[in-house]
Amino acid sequence: MEKRCSWAENDAVMKDYHDKEWCVPSHDDRYIFEMLNLEGAQAGLSWRTILLKRAGYQKAFHHFEVDRCAVLSEEELTDIRENGEVIRNRLKIQAVRKNAKAAQKVMAEFGSLDAYFWHFTKGERIVNHWTDSSEMPAQSPLSETISKDLKKRGFSFVGPVIIYSFLQAIGIIDDHEVSCPCHSASL
Repeated sequence: MEKRCSWAENDAVMKDYHDKEWCVPSHDDRYIFEMLNLEGAQAGLSWRTILLKRAGYQKAFHHFEVDRCAVLSEEELTDIRENGEVIRNRLKIQAVRKNAKAAQKVMAEFGSLDAYFWHFTKGERIVNHWTDSSEMPAQSPLSETISKDLKKRGFSFVGPVIIYSFLQAIGIIDDHEVSCPCHSASL
């Protein structure tokens, strides 16, 4: 790859995420649920920190299977906090179960998490044309709208900044720099 987005140039972990996942459209409910919770766990921390703990999160939360996460007991959540290879914030750990329960309701209503999230853009991607990652916003009217709807549905750690990053993570938004070979216009 010639010139990646500037934020991913100098770190192997970030390069790998950038090259293989970031802004790549996903329609897989398990992956969507994972990214929603990982982005929430990232609040106040670096994304690199979360990526380094990702395997621990996957192990602790049963690879983010929604139905399994919805029935996590208090004892399991305490064990994850005390022994898991995750960020040990109690509210963020409990949010996975809370989000799973809310996700089950969304899936019952829309058929899938995929259908729910992509309905906000009528299935279309938002492809931005930034020349530098510093131009990228932290949130948008779309992330604000989805954030409000998620909160109303009972989700946690879903503020508009978290949701903007989440929309990048699942590929609804393509924020690759225009010079990056991963930018949609380059493919």
